[in-house]
Amino acid sequence: MRTMGVEEEMLLVDIRNGRPRSVSGRLLIRAAQHPAPVAGVGVHGALEGEFKQQQIETHTRPVSDLDTLRREVRRWRTEAIDAARESGSSVAALATSPLRVKPTPVASPRYAWMQERYALTAREHLTCGLHVHVSVESDEEGVAVIDRIRVWMSTLLALSANSPYWKGDDSGFASYRARAMAKWPAAGPTDLFGSAAVYHQLVRDMTLSSVILDAGMVYFDARLSHHYPTVEIRVADVCPSVEETVVIAGLCRALVETAASEWAAGEPPPPVPTLLLRLGAWQASREGIDGVLLDPFTSRPVPAWDVVDRLVDHVRPALKAAGDLEAVEDGLERLRREGNGAIRQRRMYERTGQLVDVVAHAVRVTAGLEDAP
Repeated sequence: MRTMGVEEEMLLVDIRNGRPRSVSGRLLIRAAQHPAPVAGVGVHGALEGEFKQQQIETHTRPVSDLDTLRREVRRWRTEAIDAARESGSSVAALATSPLRVKPTPVASPRYAWMQERYALTAREHLTCGLHVHVSVESDEEGVAVIDRIRVWMSTLLALSANSPYWKGDDSGFASYRARAMAKWPAAGPTDLFGSAAVYHQLVRDMTLSSVILDAGMVYFDARLSHHYPTVEIRVADVCPSVEETVVIAGLCRALVETAASEWAAGEPPPPVPTLLLRLGAWQASREGIDGVLLDPFTSRPVPAWDVVDRLVDHVRPALKAAGDLEAVEDGLERLRREGNGAIRQRRMYERTGQLVDVVAHAVRVTAGLEDAP
């Protein structure tokens, strides 16, 4: 059974007014002074800082089943919330801030270089994603997987879309985070690689160009992890609820397993041009699941849920083999019925007319104190 783990980037917000607060350093000091007990054997999860002081990142340990992953995600969200409480803050699983904010970078030579090198793109950047790690046997298998799952990345983005607001305004997009990420030079869909050697040579050439600092700044939708023997799928917005995170993780593992099986059987990857994948990503970020997506193979517009259903059919054998089918189908049915994060954020704003209420609701859902809808 392939293991999986997730990283969740989340906003740190003032409990009184919902505005992001630059308190990540205090949270990490508090977490170091009150370390959480390690659950299980081997590598365990963690709280870490991110690019900006208004965000925190959680890491689960690698696990083999969705029930354990659910407990891990819930546990590390609780750790982050407990650490934030002492500073008068809380944690919101929002992919962008609905309220206006001036992002503050964490003090480090790396982040200072990024601020200078990428100018406004870096200064205004404050986004939160969900990164899913799925184990692979080798870099060769990992690159074969990346080549075969690239056509499905926009579907995962549409399902997870949770960032309609930007700088206090409705962006018109379901995932404006995806548009903000697209401004970075090494982000987005990739060409077909064909082999691990080609993949690694491209990453070396990108680094030698001096446009990026190092391999850590390769922000592909899916990449080989720099730290673990995994494929890291980075396309999704951070999800409001634990259950939505679990659904995305289950789909990611099933995609990796399906792609690895296709590679082992000698089936070639879909030869969809990268430019069409970029169009598909734009469409997914614009409409999410509340409209049309581009068919992953023909790039023609079709109803979003037809594409989601096709994804489930594509990975159904892998979901069954892992025991994940029921949980994933139940979670998707709930999303179909009640909407994803972007839909629910807009619904809350329509109800009250106050973006602070959007943040407050996200805080409650993040903590598991209120159902996601």
